[in-house]
Amino acid sequence: MERRPDPGPPWTRRGRTLALRQRRSIVDLVLRVLEGFQRHRTGRNAALIAHFGFLSVFPLMVVLTTILGFVLQNRTDLRNDIIDSALGNLPFVGAQIAEDPASLRGSTVVLIVGLLAALWAGMKAFVAVQAALDDIHEIPLNRRSSFVHTRVRAIGGIVVIGGAQVVTAFITSLVGVLDVALLGRLALVVAAVAVNTIVLGLTYRWLCSVTDSWRHVMPGAIGGGALFATLQLLGTTIVTRAIANASPVYGTFASVIGVLTWLSLHATIALVGADLNQVLAARAGERQTSSEVGRHGRRRSSAQPTA
Repeated sequence: MERRPDPGPPWTRRGRTLALRQRRSIVDLVLRVLEGFQRHRTGRNAALIAHFGFLSVFPLMVVLTTILGFVLQNRTDLRNDIIDSALGNLPFVGAQIAEDPASLRGSTVVLIVGLLAALWAGMKAFVAVQAALDDIHEIPLNRRSSFVHTRVRAIGGIVVIGGAQVVTAFITSLVGVLDVALLGRLALVVAAVAVNTIVLGLTYRWLCSVTDSWRHVMPGAIGGGALFATLQLLGTTIVTRAIANASPVYGTFASVIGVLTWLSLHATIALVGADLNQVLAARAGERQTSSEVGRHGRRRSSAQPTA
């Protein structure tokens, strides 16, 4: 016996809720996205993505510390400039730079191990993104990308998408740090939204076993890109001030919680955008089918002989 897909929470298809869905298109759209969120286990997939993303942060911190050890060796003037810069407020690394910068030492072995660990965790995160997008598209397991193809896509995602996210984080951090005019701030925000939109569109197209058109992926990419820029702007400002004002111990805990929350929100927004794209595509297909049925009905009616 064929198993039917889960339609979603029962309350979304009962009584007044069903009547409201029939009267208000926006309500039906929101509830369809919520149904897809449950059916595709989007919350669980977002948590898995955030988990591996978080695991990649600490090896990157080790890499940054090691690189600083190479750069700052016998460079007292540069060391003082870095202490006074934004790097001094970085979680974990900033405290060591400020308190005992001379203890930073470069190590080739540590650098290689840190890079390999970051690559492994980052690859697992992008593999989790691919699995989540395939779940949203409801692609059968036997039709999904192979093991090798999935890892190749993950490496490409780390290089292109990960690099673009660093660029947008840098742009939004400038908005919170630089003393520029309002038009300049707006230009930076628009640039961040544009980059985030392109990144999400590439994510939806590149990291799924089926390739959607740009027209199909743009609604979720535009909405997610705007929310990404908002989170990055608020997150950069709030986290920087909180860490600067917190004690070393509480600042460390706040950094861990902040990074986890930040990654979880980004993963959830990205996957909800993919759910939104699927819902919009399904509704467009339903309207097309209804229109075709109506045309066929009129043709049959006009073809009937008159008495």
